[in-house]
Amino acid sequence: MLTAAEYSQEITLLPADNQRLSNFCGQLDIHLRQIEQRLHVDIANRSNHFKITGVDAAVKAACAVMQKLFDQADKEEITPEQVHLSLQDASIDQLLQTVPAVKSDPVAIKTKRGVIKGRGENQQEYLRKILSHDINFGVGPAGTGKTFLAVACAVEALQNETVRRIILVRPAVEAGEKLGFLPGDMAQKVDPYLRPLYDALYDMLGFERVEKLLEKNVIEVAPLAFMRGRTLNDSFIILDEAQNTTTEQIKMFLTRVGFGSTAVITGDVTQIDLPSEKMSGLKHVLKVLKDVEGISFTFFGVRDVVRHPLVQRIVAAYDRYEQEQTS
Repeated sequence: MLTAAEYSQEITLLPADNQRLSNFCGQLDIHLRQIEQRLHVDIANRSNHFKITGVDAAVKAACAVMQKLFDQADKEEITPEQVHLSLQDASIDQLLQTVPAVKSDPVAIKTKRGVIKGRGENQQEYLRKILSHDINFGVGPAGTGKTFLAVACAVEALQNETVRRIILVRPAVEAGEKLGFLPGDMAQKVDPYLRPLYDALYDMLGFERVEKLLEKNVIEVAPLAFMRGRTLNDSFIILDEAQNTTTEQIKMFLTRVGFGSTAVITGDVTQIDLPSEKMSGLKHVLKVLKDVEGISFTFFGVRDVVRHPLVQRIVAAYDRYEQEQTS
């Protein structure tokens, strides 16, 4: 049943050519899912007949973009990059600013080990934003689920084949990013800094499955310093402990994000381990990018802590102490 803010439109793309239609929709309808996520619409189809549901303006924009891409599909291969550029040419970002928000159902992330749901409205909103934005920031104290939920979204995206790999990144501050003196390969060198991410993966996929995916490089671990010069397409990238990045490092990381990728940056600005003369890249980027369209921010507080009740009290006590010191 549609809400008052929603509307449906049906279109038929002609001619009914299966090869052209397959090119237009993409493998496993990945191009349709891309349009859905960007415009917040639902697209259902049977052969070349499509039904688009959502807010009026977004539905009309989706129909126009789909017709344009179907026309192109006769002459060239449609890629996620072309879908992105077609949406950009249609001034989608300006359109989305005028689309009224529609209350969403609770988000449930399905993994092989069960269904994961956000606890409370803030975690629910965090999940919604990750599913609908390419770059997302989750900022708040320990125990608020920001890293665990990001890994859950990454696992679901991999299982649904909307991404080809998961990339886990973390600044290794204690070793000054110079990890060469540690024994082992790159994964073994950075392993101690990625334990929380591994723990979440083991919970959702199981130890043996994670180890196989690591061997095949479907799950990749990398210290932040090794990201320079790369462009990451069709990937789900998680940068954890981002408060320990420098301003140069986080800019470098954000400019690695390619087409078909989702990035989640998590951190706690109250636990910065950088030398005192260096500014936290996370604190800096929150000011620089706060008004950039298409980037989401979720801020967690003491009430969002989902660990042992004592953790919540500890976080609250530190907050009070720091406020007293600054007042």
